[in-house]
Amino acid sequence: MKQRTWPDRSEGSRFTALPLTKSNGDNRRREFYSSSSTHKSKIKRHSHHFYSRSSQSTDGHDFATLPFDILTKIAASFTHPQLRAASLVCKSWSDALRPLREAMVLLMWGKRFKHGRGGVRKNLDKALDSFLKGAERGSTLAMVDAGLIYWELGKKETAIGFYKKAAELGDPAGQCNLAISYLQAQPPKPEEAEKWLYQAAFAGHVRAQYQLALCLHKGCGPGLQQAARWYLKAAEGGYLRAMYNTSLCYSAGKGLPLSHRQARKWMKRAADRGHRKAQFEHGLALFSEGEMMKAVVYLELATRTGEMAAAHIKNVILEQLSVTSRNHVMLLADNWRALPSSC
Repeated sequence: MKQRTWPDRSEGSRFTALPLTKSNGDNRRREFYSSSSTHKSKIKRHSHHFYSRSSQSTDGHDFATLPFDILTKIAASFTHPQLRAASLVCKSWSDALRPLREAMVLLMWGKRFKHGRGGVRKNLDKALDSFLKGAERGSTLAMVDAGLIYWELGKKETAIGFYKKAAELGDPAGQCNLAISYLQAQPPKPEEAEKWLYQAAFAGHVRAQYQLALCLHKGCGPGLQQAARWYLKAAEGGYLRAMYNTSLCYSAGKGLPLSHRQARKWMKRAADRGHRKAQFEHGLALFSEGEMMKAVVYLELATRTGEMAAAHIKNVILEQLSVTSRNHVMLLADNWRALPSSC
């Protein structure tokens, strides 16, 4: 897979936990058990009043009064676990969210048909049919997947239509895909693309954060400062290519403070996750420090993934090693497995 790096080299949970307040447990227990029977009766009455209004919030707002169309728009990009949780709020919500729960089942079958998983054969027609049915029920996740298939089939305008609908409903993946579509359009629409990338990036979509950094980086100037911050944000979110670019920013002191330690850290993280340029450069760094065995492993990995510049240096080092050491480093390379990343 072609790995995108600096712009001049290639073109490029909605639910949060509420904090639990700390309390003086022993004091409160003493206060509770020392309270009078009058206080206990008040607690009992208030408890009964609360449970008799299970479909209402503690501030008196009735959840059941939220219009169905507003609720379904809010929940359009929910995942299956989020929909299950929201459906438990009250019967009204459960009824309103039924189409979206059905869409999740259709989405599951669509992915099985698309990738040939779960005991079914790969079938793009059936996958697309499932995604379209899920999209009809309001799921932005299904809209994005339908758009992806239309894009693969060369029907880009149809794909963009699904991306846009998902984006307008607040789906970060839809926003990111729509932005990339605008960047690849003829002529490109960079202002529209940047608008959607910002929305997806602030929502935590790591690919959008990386793509936004690329857009800002191309402009250079003051934009490089922002670009470096978004590279770092995407790298912290596990985006492989952003790890490599973050390392370069730290190494050159461009957009981020000059730090060889941070540069080495992010270069190694990228190398350990399969970025071939990072494997090459990390191997060179190890070679310069005299770590011959480790250097050969990374250089061999880079060579196997197409970084031919690594082959010459690797062979020079191998000539200095014993046969036993050569066999050992090749065994390490054979058994190497990339760590997981977001791309």
